Amino acid sequence: MLNDPRTERITGDGIAAVFRRADDVDAETRPGRRRDGPVPEAYVWCNLTSGNGTRALWLLLLPFMVVNLAHWMRPDSQGRTRTVRLYGLLVRLTGLTLTVLLVAAACEVALDLAAWQCAGTRACADRHSWLGFLSPTVSDGGWWSRPGRRLALAALVPTALTGLLWYLSLRTWNAYESQQPMSRTLKPDEDGGRTALGRPGFWYGRRLVARLRAAHTAAGLLTVAAAVGSAAARYDRAPGGPAVLEILGLLLEAALAAGAITVVWVVCRRGRTENRLDRELDEHLVHRLPLAALLLLALTLVYAGWERPQWESSGRLPGDATFGGIAFVQGLIVIVLAVVARLLHRTRPDPRAVLRGLGGPAVAMLACALGGVMSGGVAQRVSDWLDGTRASLAGPPVLLTWQASAIPPLLVVLLVLSGRLARRAWRLARAERAVVERDYPDEAGDPGRTRRIASARAMATLTDQAPLLVGVISAATLLLGAGALVGALATRKTPGRATENTYDLLHGAAETAEALGSWLIGLGFILFVTWGRRAYKDASARRTIGILWDVGTFWPRAAHPFAPPCYAERAVPDLTWRMATWTRATGGRLVISGHSQGSVLAAAAAWQLAPSVRRRVALLTYGSPLERLYGRWFPAHFGPAALTSLHREVDCWRNLYRLTDPIGGPVRLPGDRGPEVDHEPLKDPLAFGRTDLHPLPSPILGHSDYQADPAFAEERHRLLVRLRPCVPPPRTGPQDGESQGSSGRSSA
Repeated sequence: MLNDPRTERITGDGIAAVFRRADDVDAETRPGRRRDGPVPEAYVWCNLTSGNGTRALWLLLLPFMVVNLAHWMRPDSQGRTRTVRLYGLLVRLTGLTLTVLLVAAACEVALDLAAWQCAGTRACADRHSWLGFLSPTVSDGGWWSRPGRRLALAALVPTALTGLLWYLSLRTWNAYESQQPMSRTLKPDEDGGRTALGRPGFWYGRRLVARLRAAHTAAGLLTVAAAVGSAAARYDRAPGGPAVLEILGLLLEAALAAGAITVVWVVCRRGRTENRLDRELDEHLVHRLPLAALLLLALTLVYAGWERPQWESSGRLPGDATFGGIAFVQGLIVIVLAVVARLLHRTRPDPRAVLRGLGGPAVAMLACALGGVMSGGVAQRVSDWLDGTRASLAGPPVLLTWQASAIPPLLVVLLVLSGRLARRAWRLARAERAVVERDYPDEAGDPGRTRRIASARAMATLTDQAPLLVGVISAATLLLGAGALVGALATRKTPGRATENTYDLLHGAAETAEALGSWLIGLGFILFVTWGRRAYKDASARRTIGILWDVGTFWPRAAHPFAPPCYAERAVPDLTWRMATWTRATGGRLVISGHSQGSVLAAAAAWQLAPSVRRRVALLTYGSPLERLYGRWFPAHFGPAALTSLHREVDCWRNLYRLTDPIGGPVRLPGDRGPEVDHEPLKDPLAFGRTDLHPLPSPILGHSDYQADPAFAEERHRLLVRLRPCVPPPRTGPQDGESQGSSGRSSA
């Protein structure tokens, strides 16, 4: 970015920092040396997203990240404060169900499949010697062979998983949410630039994340306690069971219910505080709620491990009720969330908003589907590993098998939709050939070159079809998931067995869907783990994941504390502090330019500035997804009103884009303001064939290397010329105009 091999860090650390050319490090203190242009600076934050190998573990947190995105996708609204709060509450509850689902899946694997079914079956225990000390048939009735004690020991696995999630959230909370933005007070007549991103406390969610972390950790521990305690309590309630243990089981179940109600109350009680910097913490709640849940879990383990000589393990633990209840609650919340989102959208309709305001509910449904695939995938693979094709075990809950059977129909829908989009892109590429020939009228025609350029433009438009893809997949997932839930609860059998007395064709289709779905869900889980392992060892793969996190972790953790951390809570305060301190120290103005995700950071940092400082900033964006992605998917924060206010409040703003860019696009300000910001589409490639200026074929750049286009230098020069008359001389020496501006480029 600085076009110099010798760069030095002038502020920041090894995670995120501002760099200058070596010759410009002390430019402000050497006014005697004249410069032909501004002093450029580069802000680099790549280690916030790619970083070291531990970032690969964040793949396991993908459902949490997706549901957190749904929180920020609410439609732009006018008034209806209570409805907005209800929207946030519903998304937080969806996130809570995902935590319970993940921990329940770990309980299914460790408690049900391993400790209950496999260790309780001689054939399975003989094949897996590491389970021998838990099996009553192999260890001749050893101390650990009692069913309750086996469950208590196996409960350490989901407990450790919950502890790992708590630790990761705590560590990232200390590193990211603890970065305080600039302290300022929102004036009564100031609306934060028509977007919440301009509010003083937007990038400081420390209190909410700590509160949610306590609630979700307690929810995970209570889920483990319920899985262990319910099995023992069910046995104690049987005729002839000890009365003392029956009473103790009822008391523990009542305590677990009270704990669950407390967790839900904590999640519902408070949302985000954005109008001020909320530096307080709910210390008692943060520390006591997880400890209380851990104590209750310990008491449950002691209760389950009590001597019960006649207790034997058979069949499977009652997991269908658990997973069925979670699936039902998730579907119900998503439906209510869609109704709320539609009501909000009607208050301020935005024709560019994704799915007419239903983008948030659709993405929340995808998060639930991801959680279900991960849960079902690990359960199916562990069951196959323990038992193979011998069918000596009851296997995972019936509902997970029904959900796996819904995957092949979903893939058929996806393939049909992909074929339709491919056909549309092919037709658009054919239509674009004539446009390409008009764009390069004075150069020799080359049909192959024309096809490549037209295809690049057509493929770039597929980004705009993402809402259709997400909407169809979410609707199909909701319908197929509802069908799987009804089928599992109505038949209590796997799809193949449930149709064995019907027509042969239907029975064969059900068996095929069951087998293929089980195989696909297991394959998907294996690929998921393999990708994470490769990213752990391969830096290039880790950078690819980092690009995914650029969008997914831009937003604060408002719905789920176990989601990957928000890097913008470090990056936006960094940029804000740098811009504010530079203008305060020099009394000058600056140009901040941002590419791709950097343009989003630049806009967010500009909104965080005081209005008097914001008027001293010029904005240059290129390859920017501000309207094409963020404006459509997050209309409440990057909608037309927000972007129009940004254009009005900064000194000036220019945006560059290409038709071959699948990410960047025009800002599309309403009215006659659009041409003031959007440059006409840049040529890509710069030359069609070989010319005197380009003797070798010019590449099709797409989203990269905007600085290679002469328009970039021209637009930056115009912004600097516009700012230059107002830039005062440096305060540290003679007035020779050396420090005429600062260009802070942000790049992913």
